[in-house]
Amino acid sequence: MDGALIGSAALLGLAGAPHCTAMCGAPCAAAIGRSGGATPTLAFHLARVASYAVAGAVVATAVGALATMAQWSPALRPLWTVVHVLVLSLGLWLLWTGRQPGWMAALGRPPEPAVAGDGWRPMRAPARAALAGALWVGWPCGLLQGALLVASMTGGAASGAAAMAAFAVASSPGLLLAPWAWRKMSRFGDAAARERWAIRAAGAML
Repeated sequence: MDGALIGSAALLGLAGAPHCTAMCGAPCAAAIGRSGGATPTLAFHLARVASYAVAGAVVATAVGALATMAQWSPALRPLWTVVHVLVLSLGLWLLWTGRQPGWMAALGRPPEPAVAGDGWRPMRAPARAALAGALWVGWPCGLLQGALLVASMTGGAASGAAAMAAFAVASSPGLLLAPWAWRKMSRFGDAAARERWAIRAAGAML
């Protein structure tokens, strides 16, 4: 039974890869950075798989608590609505302006050199990418929620973690394709104009 559910989660991720490209392509490209280096990319995806696996383990062992959690759903619904409104606002911003907000653009910007004697050291690109990947499980995505539901039906923490890890790995091509396509498009013609249209397309799909 668990094997079938793990396989179902993997197929769900594979079928949803185009959805991942559309919904998460722009923020994923920003989190990894414009250079799209192998180290930030690997850090992002390993952290994403790990966080999804942890979430799968949690939901697989917490099914008994769902009835109690359901009592809180009316109170949480406004918060969930606000999150969706923020995501919609982000999509409209990208579509209208053709540029990323400052905070999103800063995710992919290389850190400035540290000043001698300054105790603060900016978080480097791989660490930023890993942090973004670890937090990706909180993205308000119906496909992700469906995978978590599949994981919750497994028999234990290990199976739930395996189901979500399979989903994360199978859906990764969608998140690998978007930054790669972004960099390829910027090499031809007017890079700034192409980038604006790519951002607008991402906003429309979001």
